[in-house]
Amino acid sequence: MIGSSVGLRTRSCTALGMLLGLLTTASPAALAADCPGHPDALGTSRTLVVDPREHPLIGTMQYRETLPLKDHEVVLTFDDGPLPKYSNQVLQILADECIKATFFIIGQQAKANPEGVRKLVAAGHTVGTHSMDHPLTFDRMPIEKAEAEINGGIAWTSAAMTDPSKLAPFFRIPGLMRAEGVESLLISRGIQVWSADFPADDWRHVSSDRVYQLAMQRLEAKGKGILLLHDIQARTVAALPRIIRDLKARGYRIVHVVPATADRPATPTTPVEWLLHPPTETTPIARWPRVPNFVFAQTRTLPAPSLSDLNAQTEHQPLLPRRTMAQANVAATLPVPGRDLFAIPEGSVEVLLSTTLSRRAATRLAMAAERPHPAKDKAAKSRVKPQGHRTAHAAHGTPKHAAQAAGPAPKATAPRPTGVASLKKRA
Repeated sequence: MIGSSVGLRTRSCTALGMLLGLLTTASPAALAADCPGHPDALGTSRTLVVDPREHPLIGTMQYRETLPLKDHEVVLTFDDGPLPKYSNQVLQILADECIKATFFIIGQQAKANPEGVRKLVAAGHTVGTHSMDHPLTFDRMPIEKAEAEINGGIAWTSAAMTDPSKLAPFFRIPGLMRAEGVESLLISRGIQVWSADFPADDWRHVSSDRVYQLAMQRLEAKGKGILLLHDIQARTVAALPRIIRDLKARGYRIVHVVPATADRPATPTTPVEWLLHPPTETTPIARWPRVPNFVFAQTRTLPAPSLSDLNAQTEHQPLLPRRTMAQANVAATLPVPGRDLFAIPEGSVEVLLSTTLSRRAATRLAMAAERPHPAKDKAAKSRVKPQGHRTAHAAHGTPKHAAQAAGPAPKATAPRPTGVASLKKRA
């Protein structure tokens, strides 16, 4: 019976054993007693009743919260069924181990195989929905189309049941292709959105051994959580017995999840239990508060602080650098430079060189200033000749030994004109 605890169903235990079963988690021996004909069965340790409206988004693969599980507790979930060829085998494996799981049904599968849906309900499993056609476009389809997919899956799954009230308000988005609009729609209708805490990749083209390895490795990494499987795959059917055997060998327990109703209240929990790894006193957590957006009621500005506001007394002032104070005083007494200090005469070489087009003109002006004028050259030559004549006569009148003693006359060095290249370098 859904919602009944293991301790209450145990008839063969003593009164002390029944009390311990109610106060603590059921032991493997007690679970085996609940599975007639299978004394070594894993069994279902407890039933967890949840209110979809209080925690609408679960599964740490996508959301902050997950189911309030204790360490080494696992919830088995199966998607995409029912498909008789493989779903019936999965049902038998679970029945042999007295395990209760949660199944997310596709509307088309329920339409084609309504008997498979009724078998799930009769076996005591929780039945949710998984859309009508399993499109992998929930993250980008119009909300009207998404709503039609949701409604179709619910309608055909409930129609396959003898008692439609057995349909749980649980929904898993196909391919986990979540979208805020879809989530808001489901939440507004009181439907809980299920993701998962870890998958086994059994929808991929991998071996059953790989499915088993991934399931156990990821479970060991997290310590507890929701396992995502598919009951329409041959590799899942082959891997499931090994997964269950290892769960029992490593001390894991199975938890069955059902929705709260008017006569079945939700299991009491605290908000922190819905976190995968709740913080403890030994685990340091640093969360900086968000910077608030202050609203200033007044626009009046405060005056700048003075030395007296900073408690800078007279006896403390010598501690300040004297050089800094002196520089501050000098800077305060320097005169302001006049405007003519920065003025450049119009038409000067500097102005011409400031533009690229005027550089050639400036260069020609500079060369013309250095080149001698033709008229002045003739006058200079006429004056030089008489001087040279008198010099020759003086040389003839001078004794030879005196001329030799005086030595050869030094060569006259003419001034070297400034080249164009040097002017460009100066510019």
